[in-house]
Amino acid sequence: MQLDKKVVAITGGARGLGFAIAKRLGKRGAQIALVDMSAEALDGAVSALGSEGVSAHAFVANVADEQSVQHVFADIAQRLGPVSGCVNNAGITDDGMLIKAKGGVVEKRMSLASWQRVLDVNLTGVFLCGREAATHMVEAGHEGVIVNISSISRAGNMGQSNYAAAKAGVHALTVTWGKELARYGIRTSTVAPGFIETEMTASMRPDMLERIAASVPLKHLGEPDHIAQSVAFVFDNDYFTARIIECDGGLRL
Repeated sequence: MQLDKKVVAITGGARGLGFAIAKRLGKRGAQIALVDMSAEALDGAVSALGSEGVSAHAFVANVADEQSVQHVFADIAQRLGPVSGCVNNAGITDDGMLIKAKGGVVEKRMSLASWQRVLDVNLTGVFLCGREAATHMVEAGHEGVIVNISSISRAGNMGQSNYAAAKAGVHALTVTWGKELARYGIRTSTVAPGFIETEMTASMRPDMLERIAASVPLKHLGEPDHIAQSVAFVFDNDYFTARIIECDGGLRL
């Protein structure tokens, strides 16, 4: 897909991976619709992108809320035109072990609320935004691309029952949509990052970061733009659909 003047919605776009994706796609001529929960963060991101020549616009929405998602895609269509691309990047973590026991007594369990919060944003949010994006693409009569951001944790990761299940589900959506939407000229893809230098990793203890970096075959964390490059590849390659790109420095061998 040629990105010049195409409207691309990016959820969780005000910071981290979403911001890097917006920057790379925007520099290639896309009109970027940044979708996030924080109006303040969005304003800062739009300003920062604008200073680099990227056409970016702020849209406040909660991706886990059906009405909010429907409203924001309608707003994007009204202000910029119907989307040709959608990058489902918004996500949260709420880590914890399934159970913690001592002396044969279970002292703590992952709460249903913790499970549901992560599933609501990381899986239901992808479903809602993907459904809305596909609807707008079909009704506008043009081809489109939907990229879902998963994680190498989709294979299972200790302390992340909720997150791992959601991220595995994200790729299942990609494969399913790839089969269903091809007839409309809509391609889908998953990008699964490994450990990336973001605000979250920056808050970790230095010794923990060193251990993580040492576990990666390339011996360092990835940068947000590495993920942005993977997303850009999907938009570029018109024969790539329903597949996953794991960008993790070789961590998941």
